[in-house]
Amino acid sequence: MNDPNGLVYNDGWYHLFYQYYPDDIVWGPMHWGHAMSKDLVHWEHKPIALYPDEHGLIFSGSAVVDRQNTTGFGKNGETPLVAIFTYHSMEGEKEGRTDFQTQCIAYSLDNGITWTKYDGNPVIPNPGIKDFRDPKVFWHEASSSWIMALVAGDHAQFYTSKDLKDWKYMSDFGKTQGAHGGVWECPDLFPLPVEGSEEEKWVLLISINPGAPNGGSGTQYFVGDFDGTTFTSQQQEPKWLDYGTDNYAGVTYNNVPSEDRIFIGWMSNWDYARDTPTQKWRSAMTAPRKLSLHQVEDDYVLANYPIASVGKLTSDMLLSSTEVPAATSATLVVDGLHQSEIQLKTASKNMKLLFKNNRDEVLQIQMGLDTVKVDRRLSGQVDFQKDFGARIHKAPIVLPKGELRNLRVLMDWSSMELFVNEGLLSITEQVFPTEPYDTLIIVNEDSQHPIIIESIKKMESVWQN
Repeated sequence: MNDPNGLVYNDGWYHLFYQYYPDDIVWGPMHWGHAMSKDLVHWEHKPIALYPDEHGLIFSGSAVVDRQNTTGFGKNGETPLVAIFTYHSMEGEKEGRTDFQTQCIAYSLDNGITWTKYDGNPVIPNPGIKDFRDPKVFWHEASSSWIMALVAGDHAQFYTSKDLKDWKYMSDFGKTQGAHGGVWECPDLFPLPVEGSEEEKWVLLISINPGAPNGGSGTQYFVGDFDGTTFTSQQQEPKWLDYGTDNYAGVTYNNVPSEDRIFIGWMSNWDYARDTPTQKWRSAMTAPRKLSLHQVEDDYVLANYPIASVGKLTSDMLLSSTEVPAATSATLVVDGLHQSEIQLKTASKNMKLLFKNNRDEVLQIQMGLDTVKVDRRLSGQVDFQKDFGARIHKAPIVLPKGELRNLRVLMDWSSMELFVNEGLLSITEQVFPTEPYDTLIIVNEDSQHPIIIESIKKMESVWQN
């Protein structure tokens, strides 16, 4: 599996569709897999939603609830779910054409279980752009119309429609802004309030591969304004949603019952996704995260932090209320460390967290005054691909002056999700230890400030048989 697709809430259920190839453990002819959840943490697998056909493979896209039946797909008072996706013609690509990706729709009248493809596809033909894909659609109340964000090679394009069938091009963005080290993918456009103010801004997510700050795939974002036609931003340099190497192609949910903006990303990287040393459990998604926009000094920062229901997965207290004084260290053997939530609070300007097992495999997190470093070079299996364990990953700390640093780590068998100060900085990394980590070493190299371990709690499995 790879990109999350069609994230939408309807009739009590959160839908997660995703890029999926059912016949192998590497990328192949793309389908839309499907899972459903009541709480965004416990999931039930459903039958494949969309299969490739004579028009092509089913690439990434989005889904909406057509409440007003603008499409006319609901014939007897039904409310259609409508998927908007990219058809990818392998034949066209092999022939060397540039028009092999088109935008198409399908609809469901049974809350996403079965789908009918629209016989008038494509709804947006290809104008001759090689990478023309990944439509994200939402209802724009101010203009009483559907808005689509689409990627076109090295920039984003925006379209409008009244019925999801007939689309009009409006504008583009980004040819000279942001990172351009690779192809732009998986756009998402949405408004967010600026926390603690009356201001509202629009945020545009753009995934890029390659070109991320620590190599390979990553997601940049832009903060600006959208007037129903054009997205504008004064931002020239990229900002990064996550500084780890394993949070890519993420998008947000449509039609959630709250005002929250909920994000899920694919927990991998195209540098090594085809090579990871796994079989049955082949790829995963990040924990669902709430996005929020903050003004830090003179800049806007997009935070992402696990939604509240993730915290409800915690059960047994493995360790609580422990202090690591200044200029000391602590070695903690914790049964269940490999499936835990760790919460720390500190003003320490120099500290390390080391996750180890009895084979001396170690994942190291180092926090300095203004930088976090993650070192997985000795974390376990790293030699399956040349880039996976090649270097230390670095991230700048976004921290209002004088504030304590709150750290939260979600540790699983093969992943680590780190959040600093409620997600003002996040780092998501895969790891492949040959045995689970069971020892946490905390080294406090600050001569003045202690480290407070607020809790280490066991995390229950989200898997539903």
